[in-house]
Amino acid sequence: MKAYSIDDQEAAAFCETMSAELRTPVEHVADLAHAIRESDVCVTCTPAHEHFIDQSYVSPGTLVAAVGADSPEKQEIDPRLLADNVVVVDLLDQCVMVGELHHAIAAGLMTAADVHAELGDVVAGYVRGRSSDDEIIIFDSTGTALQDAAAAVVAYERAVAGGHGTRFDFV
Repeated sequence: MKAYSIDDQEAAAFCETMSAELRTPVEHVADLAHAIRESDVCVTCTPAHEHFIDQSYVSPGTLVAAVGADSPEKQEIDPRLLADNVVVVDLLDQCVMVGELHHAIAAGLMTAADVHAELGDVVAGYVRGRSSDDEIIIFDSTGTALQDAAAAVVAYERAVAGGHGTRFDFV
């Protein structure tokens, strides 16, 4: 696995922590474009306000999971990357308003009708997933309350199991 950050110290600490937690090497890379070109999966999770993933960075067959754009001001991916490839979203209406899709629509490159599917429809088998090994898929995830609740349960259970945190009794 590879990780990139504009902050080298932060990246090094992240790689050390993740290598230990995942029990597999996670290496810091300095060249973002090269790292993405060499990857099958690219996950973005930043507070960026302008795109930093250009279409030229992504190789055929790559899955790009864009997680950071959860407000209209945030953006991680070149809108042309969405317009020229298969887009799957977590919630269409939400992505139209605040996700990466929002920027592609604002640029006049896409409409909501151009989106391939919502993730739930792919998972349920209502809509096909990948149709070829070379297909680039962009997953635009703005987050859902259900995902947040599920993550909170996992965090709570891990904290309890590890003896972390402070319990409060409310009366």
